[in-house]
Amino acid sequence: MISREKHDRMANAIRFLAMDAVEKANSGHPGLPMGMADVATVLFSKYLKFDPKSPHWPNRDRFVLSAGHGSMLLYSLLYLTGYEDMSIEDLKNFRQLGSKTAGHPEYGHATGIETTTGPLGQGIANAVGMAIAERKLAVEFGTELQDHHTYVMCGDGCLMEGISHEAIALAGHLKLNKLILFWDNNSITIDGAVSLSDSTDQIARFKAVHWNTIEVDGHEPDQISAAIEAAQTSDRPTLIACKTIIGFGAPHKQGTHKVHGSPLGAEEIAATRKALNWDAEPFVIPADVLDAWRESGKRAVPDMKDWQSRLAAAEAAKKAEFNRRFAGELPAGFDAAISDYKKKLAETKASVATRKASEDVLEVINGFLPETLGGSADLTPSNNTKTSQMVSITPTDFAGRYMHWGIREHGMASAMNGIALHGGLIPYGGGFMIFSDYCRPPIRLAALMGIRVIHVLTHDSIGVGEDGPTHQPVEQMASLRAIPNLMMFRPADATETAECWQIALKTKDRPSGLALTRQNMVAARLEYSEKNLCEYGAYNLAGSADAKVTIFASGSEVEIAVAARTALEAKGITVRVVSVPSTELFFEQPAEYQKEILGNSPVKIAVEAAVREGWDAFIGPEGTFIGMKGFGASGPAKEVYKHFGITTEAVVAAAEAKLA
Repeated sequence: MISREKHDRMANAIRFLAMDAVEKANSGHPGLPMGMADVATVLFSKYLKFDPKSPHWPNRDRFVLSAGHGSMLLYSLLYLTGYEDMSIEDLKNFRQLGSKTAGHPEYGHATGIETTTGPLGQGIANAVGMAIAERKLAVEFGTELQDHHTYVMCGDGCLMEGISHEAIALAGHLKLNKLILFWDNNSITIDGAVSLSDSTDQIARFKAVHWNTIEVDGHEPDQISAAIEAAQTSDRPTLIACKTIIGFGAPHKQGTHKVHGSPLGAEEIAATRKALNWDAEPFVIPADVLDAWRESGKRAVPDMKDWQSRLAAAEAAKKAEFNRRFAGELPAGFDAAISDYKKKLAETKASVATRKASEDVLEVINGFLPETLGGSADLTPSNNTKTSQMVSITPTDFAGRYMHWGIREHGMASAMNGIALHGGLIPYGGGFMIFSDYCRPPIRLAALMGIRVIHVLTHDSIGVGEDGPTHQPVEQMASLRAIPNLMMFRPADATETAECWQIALKTKDRPSGLALTRQNMVAARLEYSEKNLCEYGAYNLAGSADAKVTIFASGSEVEIAVAARTALEAKGITVRVVSVPSTELFFEQPAEYQKEILGNSPVKIAVEAAVREGWDAFIGPEGTFIGMKGFGASGPAKEVYKHFGITTEAVVAAAEAKLA
């Protein structure tokens, strides 16, 4: 048992580390760490299952600080509980260039940071994904290897963001009873009182989506403990609404927006030290308090060792599979399976839409990789993401491998991040490419974190046709290509689709997006190549380097480029066609290779049913671009292409005009 006096001193250690770090940096948010220090102290000292010496222990509880602006709460906890890579010097360097203690928690900067949070609400949806992964893996490997809780802490801002509703509605539907959400109910936002902008009854809202709800005084340890214990035995996810005072302990600023995102100032900090009876100098934790925290950090070591014993005692194949999955390694033979499939494609030369080609290669992939977890945002028949191995996951049965995310693109993409971060599974999810706009924040965060998440983005161009301009992506490809560390693929046929999937799955430290067609396409790759040519990002598909005309194209427009080459060659004009499935991978190739592919043709043309942005890197500002200059139009796909001049005839005419 921890006495109230001891608890208060432990909680105050968080408060003073936070306020002193923010003061030293002259930047940051002391209000949340001070207000939620009591909740965090109860959770970390009594209930959270973690081991700072084994920070990647697969069966640890996950803790997500969704309200990432309160990052000093997390950094303080990591230091106090004994994480070796979080020192007092790191806290002193809060928000400084190159420091582990960034303004918002950054995944990979230090162990114990489970995800990158900052954009509000993302952490809630990440946590939903982590809880999904835990439930799924518990079914696969048994509760002796996977049996943990996911805790997430949020503020009013997280709950106002729309993604929170997508996430909590799904969690309630799936009955993710090991998900526990602490709401810092302090009634304050940056502008002032929450009442300035919101009057939502959050308790009623969570009850409406089938959550258990508990209200506590966030400064009363016994109430917090009772709530956590009740939540741990619930058959539903639980919201613990913690009524707190933002900036607790600061005599003149607590309970006001002035303590939300600004340093307290030397005078107020001195007053707070007096009010809370804290005599220690900045960044000095009294020995008895630090000892108590370090003991809390050792509390779950017996649990961890018992888990290690259970893993060691597991059947050899099960243990090997568990370790492989959490190491993120693909099983031996994966490349051979894709290679065999490519041989079949070279024989059949299938003329199919790449969304169908994706389904076909997923049939191979999902049969070979048990760790893939598929899904779609209510577009399964259109995205072609469900293969024969993919039985649907339901609230009462997680034995399947397919998630019905509902019409929740934003929540889906963020939960997929959580699944990937948890480990043991590789998530992929489908949606229309136009709705990547709804997924953009978590796609960007996946790229920032460097995690393996795969987005199947079908209906990739004006080829959508009759659905019209609202559903025809024209700027989305360029905008996604602009995200650092994201691999975007636009395959030209079934073989390229298989190769792009192979790259996406083999790359552990980057997310991927596959832009796939609705319309059927003629096979571009007619011969088998053992080498994955898409790995180069762009490669010579037809013609020689000394051609007078080089046509660069991606996806469905490769077919147009090949047909234009045939027409121009018939007129005695030499033409080279370069397929460009991934501009990102191309510009990561050695300079010599880039120079070879870009070539010296006097005429360079790029063809893509999208905007020009990005293509000047291939054709130069004087090159000819055949594509979109505005939004699309409603009509049959072939007529829409003709209407916007994205045709074989247009390419031929452009080449001849340049050569004249």
